[in-house]
Formats: sequence, structure tokens, C-alpha cells
Amino acid sequence: MIDIVQQIAAAHRAVELRSGADGESVSILVRRTYHTTIENVWNALTDPDRLRRWFLPVSGEFRVGGQFQVEGMASGDILHCDPPKLLRVTYGHETSLVEVRLAEDGEATVLELDHTVPLALAGSVAGALYVGPGWDGAVMGLGLYLSGMDPVVAANSPEVLKFSSHSISVWESVVKAAGLATDEELVDAVAAAKAQFIPDKS
Repeated sequence: MIDIVQQIAAAHRAVELRSGADGESVSILVRRTYHTTIENVWNALTDPDRLRRWFLPVSGEFRVGGQFQVEGMASGDILHCDPPKLLRVTYGHETSLVEVRLAEDGEATVLELDHTVPLALAGSVAGALYVGPGWDGAVMGLGLYLSGMDPVVAANSPEVLKFSSHSISVWESVVKAAGLATDEELVDAVAAAKAQFIPDKS
């Protein structure tokens, strides 16, 4: 059994609109603490054999400058790798950047996942709902795996649909609190997220 409330509460979420030389971009942040060593978390994130146990099969050249393919999903380039603290990749598009940062917190490890895309690609800040719930599921899967559970079995359980539904609601609240999207943009993004992450419930 998955404790939905506990899993939702285990992660901190944020969204912001950033300005840079290339224009405005939308960034979503997911932060979660794992009660294990930074080396163990890093290895689970970067070892293809371990990745497939909690995320999806990933193939490619696992080096800076190499390319990777997530089975059935996005491909990307490995831009920066600083074990065991920092991994930066493109994800699905050359301007879609995912940065994973790890930091020790006593005997635990804090993971921050930052996914940034140009505002034009996201459509609006509400576009955070297109990826936020998916990353929620990933950090939950990593947590289950690191605690000795089988995320693949859990992925087929009714609890995961409930988790995704709660995740969408939480991201809706995060975007609304940021005040950076219109009500119409938020309604459209919530509908798209439900169709993507809980299609049987949309």
C-alpha cells in the first residue's frame, strides 16, 4: 500500500517565470529528501540497470556529450555531470533543460529537480502541469525503490492513479499561488494533465 498523503507531502514544489538573455522561461522545481547516502541516490539516478527498476529503461552514451533515450518517452543530451552532486541534460527538446542537484543533509540526501523550458514552448506558466505530475511520480518511484519497494508493481496499482490526481491538484494550487497564469490557462492545463496522467479519470 502507498500512503498517498505521505508521498504527496514528501515533496516540495515550486514554479517560477525566469528572464534571461534568450527570453522568458518557465521553471518547475521538485525537492525531496531521501534517507540514504548521496552516493546511493546518485548511483540510482545514473546506473542504467538501477534506473529501469524505478523509472524507465534508458539507453545511450552515459557521458558528457553523449545522448540518451528514455524508452517510450524523451531523448536528450548529457550536458554536465559532476558526481555525485549535479546532472544537467536536455529532455525532449534542445531548449528543455533538466537539472538534478544532490546535497547531503546529515545522513540523508536532498534531491532538487529543476525542469526549465522557454515560455513559448510551455505556452504559459500553467504549462508546469504538463510535466510537474510526471516528475512527482518519478521522485516517488525513486523513494519507493530506495526504501525497498518495487515501483513497477506499484505503478499498476489504483493508488498511483490517486497519487497522480492529488499531484495535479497540488500543482494547480502551486501555479495559482504564483499568480503567473490566467484562470483559462490553468483550466486548460489541468484538463491536459488529467488526460495525460489519469486518462481513465478525465
